[in-house]
Amino acid sequence: MNMSHSIDRRAFLASVGALGGAAPLALRGGHVPSWLCAGTAGLPLRARAQAKGLLYGSSTLARYLRDDHAFEARFAEECGILVPEWELKWEAIRPAPDRFDFTAPDFLAAYAAQHSMAFRGHCLAWHESLPPWFAATVNRSNAETILRQHITTVAGRYAGKVHSWDVVNEAIDVGGGRPDSLRASPWLDFLGPDYIRIAFEATAEADPHALLCYNDYGIEFKWPKEQAKRAAVLELLGRLKSSNVPVQALGIQAHLRAGDPGFSADELATFLRRVADLGLKILITELDADDRALPEDPATRDQAVAKTYESFLSVALAEPAVIAVLTWGLSDRYTYFNKMRPRADGAPARPLPLDADLKPKPAYDALARAFDAAPARPGTGAVK
Repeated sequence: MNMSHSIDRRAFLASVGALGGAAPLALRGGHVPSWLCAGTAGLPLRARAQAKGLLYGSSTLARYLRDDHAFEARFAEECGILVPEWELKWEAIRPAPDRFDFTAPDFLAAYAAQHSMAFRGHCLAWHESLPPWFAATVNRSNAETILRQHITTVAGRYAGKVHSWDVVNEAIDVGGGRPDSLRASPWLDFLGPDYIRIAFEATAEADPHALLCYNDYGIEFKWPKEQAKRAAVLELLGRLKSSNVPVQALGIQAHLRAGDPGFSADELATFLRRVADLGLKILITELDADDRALPEDPATRDQAVAKTYESFLSVALAEPAVIAVLTWGLSDRYTYFNKMRPRADGAPARPLPLDADLKPKPAYDALARAFDAAPARPGTGAVK
C-alpha cells in the first residue's frame, strides 16, 4: 500500500480532542490505540482526518457491528463518526403512529460513545422510507403536528449526543416542474414549502447543540442537470438563510460515478465557496463510487474508483468550510450496490475503501492522501 505519511505525529497528538463535536480520541476500554505509539505509518483514516481538524467516518447497520466481529473491530479503528444507515429513518424507528422503537439507534449511539466517535442523525424529513401507516394516517390537518412530534421525540432523545442531523433530505428535483424546484412529496403536498422551515425549527428546539444540515445528491458533476440542481440548492439555501431558518450546513452525498468524465474541479470549487459564503459548513455525507460502467477486472475498477475519490476530495478538502467526510459504508462486504444496484455481469461491486475481506484498496490510499494533503482547519493545533 503506497500512502503518504506526511502527518507530523506531534501535530496529530496536539490536535486530539480539539475537534468540535467529536469526543476525545480513545478506543476500547479507554486504552490508547497502538497506532498512537507507532509513528505515522499505521495511522487509520480517523486519525489522519482528525490531524487536520476533519472528521472521517462511515454509515453502518447495527447488525453489522453486532454480528461481524472482524468488521466491528475495523470500524472502531477507522471511523471517527458514525451514521446509522437505516435505523433512524421513519420506517425503521416508528412502527405505529403512537409507538417508537429506539432499540437499534440506541445501540448505535452507545457504540459511538464507547468508541469516542461522533454520531450523526439521518434523517428527519424525507419523501422516502415512510412507514406503511403513513399514507392512511397523515393528512393536511395533522401533518404539522405529526412532523413536529416525530422530530421532538427523535431529536430530543439524542439531544446533546448528535454531532449533526440531516434535517431535510433530498428536497430538490429540477425536473419536477415547479419554479422553486422542490420535489413532489407528502410533506410538500400537506404543508407546502413551509415544511422545510418547520423541520429545521423543530430540530433546533429539540437539540440546540446539533449541526443542522440540508442533505442532497447529484450536485458533484458538470452535466446540465447537475448544474441546474446546484443552482436550485443554492437558491433554496439562500431563501432559508434570508428567512432566518436555522440551517447551518449542507450535506453533499457524493454518490460518484467512477470513470465519469463530467467532473469539473472549477465548478465544484465555485459551488463550495458559494455555499461557504452563505455562512454554512459543508459535510461530505455518503461518499462512494459506482463502478457499474467499468470492466469486470477488479484492479482496473479499483484504480478508477480511487482516482474518482482523489479528484473529488482534492477539491472538496481545499475548501475550509468542509468539516467531515463520510463514506456510505466502509467495506465492500456490506455495500448496498450488490442488492440495489448490481453490476450487469454479476461481479461484486467495489465502491468503498476496504474490500470484502476488510483489506485496504486504492480508494483507502486515496482517502489517506487526501487527508494528509488537506489544509489544517483552524484550532486543530496541526501544522498548517
